[in-house]
Amino acid sequence: MKDKLTYASAGVNIENANKAVEKIKGHVKKTYNSNVLGGLGSFGGLFELGTGYKNPVLVSGTDGVGTKLKVAFMCDQHDTVGIDLVAMCVNDIICQGAKPLFFLDYVATGIISPDKIESIVGGIAKGCTEAGTPLLGGETAEMPDFYENNEYDLAGFTVGIVNKEDIITGENIEENHILVGLPSNGIHSNGYSLVRKLFFDKLKMNVNDSVAAFGHTLGEELLKPTKIYVNDFLKVKDEVSIKGMVHVTGGGFYENIPRILPEGLSASVNLNTWQPPTVFKYMQEKGNIDQKEMFTTFNMGIGLIFVIEACDYSALKSQLPEAIQIGKIVKGDYGVKLWE
Repeated sequence: MKDKLTYASAGVNIENANKAVEKIKGHVKKTYNSNVLGGLGSFGGLFELGTGYKNPVLVSGTDGVGTKLKVAFMCDQHDTVGIDLVAMCVNDIICQGAKPLFFLDYVATGIISPDKIESIVGGIAKGCTEAGTPLLGGETAEMPDFYENNEYDLAGFTVGIVNKEDIITGENIEENHILVGLPSNGIHSNGYSLVRKLFFDKLKMNVNDSVAAFGHTLGEELLKPTKIYVNDFLKVKDEVSIKGMVHVTGGGFYENIPRILPEGLSASVNLNTWQPPTVFKYMQEKGNIDQKEMFTTFNMGIGLIFVIEACDYSALKSQLPEAIQIGKIVKGDYGVKLWE
């Protein structure tokens, strides 16, 4: 008798998918709050908006982790990239003044490993807990012959809310307003194609190599999860008048800061006001990368920027002691000027 063709013989193991769901349920439920209706497994996630908003506007954002995932594959460590996924989405929408309401995830892989899926989603749940947003639902797709068996991709989606009158657009930014930065904890999740080219192709390094300048292995440095700035924003949003916010992601300083500047205004950034983390200095020296390339590709130690009036700096600083005044708004149409 001829062999019968089945979904399993095509490479899709529904039993493993069900095991993965069982493993992640506990992680997901820990992120729930009183606004979540129903449980995991429905066709759609239910979220009760509640009251407290006079003229509510929903703000959405979606993103991935990029080729940083390649480093996770090399290290066989999968519990931090989920934090990156959440951070990349929620850090974007707070720049419009929105408080994240909920998060959704998408995981696609060649073969479902229940333990690996649990590790990934556990990281996503940890990020959601830190951001104060329920992991409302998601999808795990097993796609044999599309992804390598030990590889996967991640995508995230978040929705936040803000009163219409409180939306942050940058349109009220004026000359002499100041730029206040919050430190990053490293590379975050941008520029990893260049990072991998430098460390693994040019320098021929291994993720297990101990790097004295870092105080730990290369893999540990490269997998530091992106900092989530939601709670920092919530601490100050009612204390100071925020004129603009910048999440310093792909495009670095040169592309992200101009996104919020009104016509005729530019940003003057004083590089003497902070010290970038060691990893950036190491990459610039070992890779012979010029300064403009570094500040176009990486966050260089500043992950989030507020634009506020100078008189509000002390109030912001009292809530966020790590905040640093890094520059000011000036007349001009050159976008960003870095000086020492």
